[in-house]
Amino acid sequence: MTSPSLPLCEAWFEIEVAGNGLFRITEPHVDALLRANAWLQIGKDRDLLVDTGNGLAAVLPVVQRLRREPTKPLVAFATHSHQDHAGGLYEFDDRWIHAADAAAAAAPGRLLFRDDVGAATRQLITDAGLSLPELLIEALPTREFDPLEFLPHPAYATRKVEEGSPLSLGDRTFEVLHLPGHTHGSAGLWEASTGTLFSGDAVYASDPLIDTTPTSSIPEYLETMRRLRQLLVTVVHPGHDFSFGRELMIDRCDGYIARRSVSGRNARLAAAGQ
Repeated sequence: MTSPSLPLCEAWFEIEVAGNGLFRITEPHVDALLRANAWLQIGKDRDLLVDTGNGLAAVLPVVQRLRREPTKPLVAFATHSHQDHAGGLYEFDDRWIHAADAAAAAAPGRLLFRDDVGAATRQLITDAGLSLPELLIEALPTREFDPLEFLPHPAYATRKVEEGSPLSLGDRTFEVLHLPGHTHGSAGLWEASTGTLFSGDAVYASDPLIDTTPTSSIPEYLETMRRLRQLLVTVVHPGHDFSFGRELMIDRCDGYIARRSVSGRNARLAAAGQ
């Protein structure tokens, strides 16, 4: 295989001001499968970056330009170990990830070509009426970037978090929610006082929710969905797509439970008269 000929993009990252000191950072030149959100939350005593992009281009300089006080402490929190969320984690000094995903972040797999995506996940995407190109980027982040040579950087956690681990920004206080299913160590950040959830890939606005990777678990995912359904959410900042409220989150949870649980399948068969 020869290296594909792609245009050089002018700006790899796109920034959206989300209000209240929150910025959404995305990579518009990657396929939708990899187009994850990195959320920068400015805090009083410490800033927080939730997820770090694919690691195809350096995200740290972008983050530093957005921070009002670039020397203030900064935590990079990876919601899970997949490349599109933890690819840039290695760039940061303070790297948090759930203990169950720490080993995978330290030995990451490449996710850049269609063949890097597992067969079960490719089928899930096809069943959703979507398709994957052979190469999952449409432009080059730098002139020197060669897709055939790219390997994601290992990221070694400086803190392995668990359920309930606190994360204080001085004026904002989050706690870690262990939300397994997409991966065994998938985790979110929850601020009960405001009903704010950074959900990673546990839930987002559109299908398919991916539960077919080698480290996925449908039984764990079902328990996570049942748990999220009870959460008094005001706003969800997800790993993909746009932010949304509790009504849509409940709809997403109920839809997943109906598709994947035995009781949900039986209800659908009964409704169809089978």
